[in-house]
Amino acid sequence: MAGVKGKSGGARPGTGGARPGSGRKPKPPPEMSKAATAGGDQDPKQFLLNVMNDDLADPRFRMDAAKALLPFVHQKLGEGGKKDERLNSAKRAGVGKFSAAAPPLRLVK
Repeated sequence: MAGVKGKSGGARPGTGGARPGSGRKPKPPPEMSKAATAGGDQDPKQFLLNVMNDDLADPRFRMDAAKALLPFVHQKLGEGGKKDERLNSAKRAGVGKFSAAAPPLRLVK
């Protein structure tokens, strides 16, 4: 009704709502290659390595596998603390010419 406050515009009969077949069609889920899924008794790390190295696999799967394997292959820079670093450097310095001398032998009665 034109001219009446709150009554103009809005839905008309037979309009609005979802129509069957409208909208974007969903993408089919990507399939994994047979090379990555071969060997059912693998440990998870080996499975992810197979997926990452498989050239036929979907690049998204390969990228996710590489991300998941990263902590197993490379240590984060902040994971080793100062104490660990100091202990490792002391072990390296105590080898060779500057190593600690052997303790004196005890006399046996």
